[in-house]
Amino acid sequence: MPIHPTAIVDPRARIHESAEIGPYCIIGPEVEIGARTRLMGHLYIEGPTWIGEDNIFYPFSSIGVASQDLKYRGERAETRIGDRNKIREFVTIHRGTEGGGLVTRVGNDNLLMAYVHVAHDVTIGNHTIAANGVTFGGHVVVEDYAGIGAFTGVHQFCRIGRHSYIGGYSVITQDVMPFSLTVSPREPKVFGANRTGLERRGFSNESIEALQTAFRLLTRSGLNTSQAIERIRAEVPPGPEIEELFAFIRSSERGVIK
Repeated sequence: MPIHPTAIVDPRARIHESAEIGPYCIIGPEVEIGARTRLMGHLYIEGPTWIGEDNIFYPFSSIGVASQDLKYRGERAETRIGDRNKIREFVTIHRGTEGGGLVTRVGNDNLLMAYVHVAHDVTIGNHTIAANGVTFGGHVVVEDYAGIGAFTGVHQFCRIGRHSYIGGYSVITQDVMPFSLTVSPREPKVFGANRTGLERRGFSNESIEALQTAFRLLTRSGLNTSQAIERIRAEVPPGPEIEELFAFIRSSERGVIK
């Protein structure tokens, strides 16, 4: 396999013969790297860490290192990264802790831009984009196809729903509803459905309009959440996206941004 002579690779690491390890990388024990994954250079990876196939890691990232959570006491915890991810410069991904299931997960086909921080016990789904400087506090869940604008901070234990988009420089302290467009210069507010993103992914105009009406009733009608849901059930055509929105709201522990 192509390993640069300046790289330091622990003999207990398991690296596929088609993977590429660039200059000045440091790979610790219990690290597994899949086929055709490329580490460009100056990467630091601690185990236990599993990295899948066809990923590309740009220089100066730290993967699988210990949590910054002061409750972490060195318990054995893991980092798991799927396939076809792009991890840009200076990204930090910390392993899990006992308080959050002992694993930090990144799925498939994600783009983490420069300086993104993925804290302990975070779960990132598939096809997400986190722009430069996004910070995910511990125990955050990011669902599939979510997009997060630059320098957004996401508080611990928050959920980011599917196909949602968060505008840059937002401060997220509650769950972000699926399919929503949420912007938070100071106080988070929902501005309706994430129309552009949903159109790009093939959602019908009828589904988007139904979501737009639902968000209007949730955020601008003056009704409380339960009253708004009753109105939505009465006035908005049913569909899987509406039901997913209701299920997300019902299961939210921190409340949702309105």
